[in-house]
Amino acid sequence: MAYIKATAILPEKLLSEIQKYVQGETLYIPKSEKVTKKWGSRSGARKLIDDRNKAIKEAFKDGQPIEQLAKEYFLSMETIKKIVYTR
Repeated sequence: MAYIKATAILPEKLLSEIQKYVQGETLYIPKSEKVTKKWGSRSGARKLIDDRNKAIKEAFKDGQPIEQLAKEYFLSMETIKKIVYTR
């Protein structure tokens, strides 16, 4: 994370207001929730897991036993149960 001088980007009025609370310290300002992306959305991992879970649910509906799904997808039986029994 690169540091940016507050004087270079903040209006003088805002800077003087912030100085009432903190001076000469490092201050972290987090991203707003609107900008923050959910886990895996950037890399595509979330979509892969969602697609896998959908395939597991479909296979379970088609009669494939939990034990077989666990072996096929290299997951525990408890994880398969969580996937197939949640909406």
